[in-house]
Amino acid sequence: MVSTTLRVKELLREKGWTTKILAEKTGMSESYLTHIKNGTRRWNEDSLKKLAHAFDLAPVDLFSQQKQRTDSIQSTIQIPEKTEVKLHVSVIPVVGDIPSNPSPYDNQIMQLTTGCQDTFVPVINCTDPNMFALKLSSNSFNPTFEKGDLLVVSPEVWTRSGDIAAVEFGNDTPTKSIVKVTYTDDFVVLESLNYKQSPMALVRGKDHFRVIGRVISRVQKFNE
Repeated sequence: MVSTTLRVKELLREKGWTTKILAEKTGMSESYLTHIKNGTRRWNEDSLKKLAHAFDLAPVDLFSQQKQRTDSIQSTIQIPEKTEVKLHVSVIPVVGDIPSNPSPYDNQIMQLTTGCQDTFVPVINCTDPNMFALKLSSNSFNPTFEKGDLLVVSPEVWTRSGDIAAVEFGNDTPTKSIVKVTYTDDFVVLESLNYKQSPMALVRGKDHFRVIGRVISRVQKFNE
């Protein structure tokens, strides 16, 4: 299991730096860095990037145990026995919430912060490097999907009218959800998957709406 504690103390020892030197290199206060070093205060994305830059490391390598990177665990395999069929297998991270801007870095950070550390799932014949698998923690999408299902989401695959997708919508407080998307000339219509809410019509060019990624496959009742 990967801890969300940063290994700042270990890296300072390796570099032979003091907390004061690290503060000069990052622009953060010594007291804040002392809390981060001792694990008594939570880091944020900005401090993570500054520390990674100072130590000349990838952000994911700052955690207490190094994490296998998504972009280094892909392979192409060929079925034997005189066949010309080729399969491309990608191993993608499982997350507990929808990343706002999916990328190998953001997806793995989402893993750490939503309790899905070290959890991956294979996907065949889709090479989108920003794919992620959303683990459903409730039955709020019944009867379409069930609790425990993994929804494989690809930001690269185009979302057409009638597709199910991960989207963000709402002008004041944007909401992220999995919905069925229908496009018309003037509106984008969002339909809930549990059929309990009425469809929502968003005015094109006025109401905030963006597709985060299309749901391309489902792994049913994923067991840990």
